[in-house]
Amino acid sequence: MTRPNAVVAVLAMGGIVVSLMHTLVIPLVPRFPQLLGSSPADTAWVVTSTLLAGAVATPVVGRLGDMYGKRRMLVVSLAMVVAGSVVAALSGSLVPLVAGRAVQGLAVGVIPLGISIMRDELPAERLASATALMSASLGVGGALGLPAAALLVERSDWHLLFWTSAAAGAIVLVAVLVVVPESPVRSGGRFDLLGAVGLSVALVCLLLGVSKASAWSGGTVAGLFVAAAVVLVLWGWWELRSSRPLVDLRTTARRQVLLTNIASLAFAFALFAQSLVLPQVLQLPAATGHGLGQSLLVTGLVLVPSGLVMMAMAPVSARISNARGPRVTLVLGALVVAIGYGAGVVMLSAIWQLVVISAVIGAGIGLGYGAMPALIMSAVPMSETAAANSLNTLMRAIGTSTSSAVAGVVLTGVATPVSFQLIMGLGAATALLACVIAGFLPAVGRRSA
Repeated sequence: MTRPNAVVAVLAMGGIVVSLMHTLVIPLVPRFPQLLGSSPADTAWVVTSTLLAGAVATPVVGRLGDMYGKRRMLVVSLAMVVAGSVVAALSGSLVPLVAGRAVQGLAVGVIPLGISIMRDELPAERLASATALMSASLGVGGALGLPAAALLVERSDWHLLFWTSAAAGAIVLVAVLVVVPESPVRSGGRFDLLGAVGLSVALVCLLLGVSKASAWSGGTVAGLFVAAAVVLVLWGWWELRSSRPLVDLRTTARRQVLLTNIASLAFAFALFAQSLVLPQVLQLPAATGHGLGQSLLVTGLVLVPSGLVMMAMAPVSARISNARGPRVTLVLGALVVAIGYGAGVVMLSAIWQLVVISAVIGAGIGLGYGAMPALIMSAVPMSETAAANSLNTLMRAIGTSTSSAVAGVVLTGVATPVSFQLIMGLGAATALLACVIAGFLPAVGRRSA
């Protein structure tokens, strides 16, 4: 017998663990060249490898979940967290650490798989709040992981971060095996291997071009973008002719799905912008005139309220969606994010201001991310739920990568108040863009409370 509360709790824990996996390395990024005896350009692959592996795995795992069982693929994904964490924990040089981080990246599909399982297993009246909570787990893990990682880095060996990640992944894996039932909803069919390879090649080229835009030559980056475009065209041609495509492009092209995915990309761009500005403002020496001279631990603690507010907004997002529809919730969330970034353009001179800005943006993200699964799932059949949610997660990853690349260009050299204000302004602009896009979404029927 399914226990809804236990299922939701375990799946949300899985989302938090995957988010923690990404956040735990942030305090180590500036120290990796010294710790690993490599150049900063080489150690950047510790982060890039996870990004690329996640982009490749997310649509593939989603489709396999629809075909062979979402719980089964959830277990596989969590096993990747454990395996990758152990490899990273045992590493003493760059190559095995990058390999371990790449294996960890294969687990990014945990959140869309969890949302899809909720659709199959939970009563309709519980679905909106549960999926909003699952989406919010991404921010909660990120916000709580940074101070925890900073504390561990300052007081113990850095390998302990990965042992912690492995232990957390193992606990959730066992909990999934005990609590979460396997969904009977299957699409069947044959896996589209050629489609998976084509999409993987296109995504690797695209994300490499985006993430390395400020580090590699213009010709190399342009070549990657051209390759991505050509492969995507060929991939689309193949998918439209395949009887069992990896991604059903006809479903993806539906107005509701398409606009939600585009809004997700803009939303993710806005979400990541604060993660690049606020820590720098907090840690820059006060002598610069625009830094607050705080430690890494204090920086992490300042960002904690954002994750907590994001979690608190999950039930609020569900209630608004039930009463007014998820389109209204997404529009409202985007407006709140834009307000937070707008305040950030003029409020970056005190710790309390950064706490307020981070919390406001977190509230908007909690509202918006809670609405996106409802918009996606109301537009696709149950047999395609995991694939559709995975594609939406992929759009967020592309938005995050683009935000990182743009901010990297803006902050090249010496960070100044003007560069910080420019990034916060871009965050506000992309949030308003998401708001406008969401406004064109068709109205979705309200759920009964």
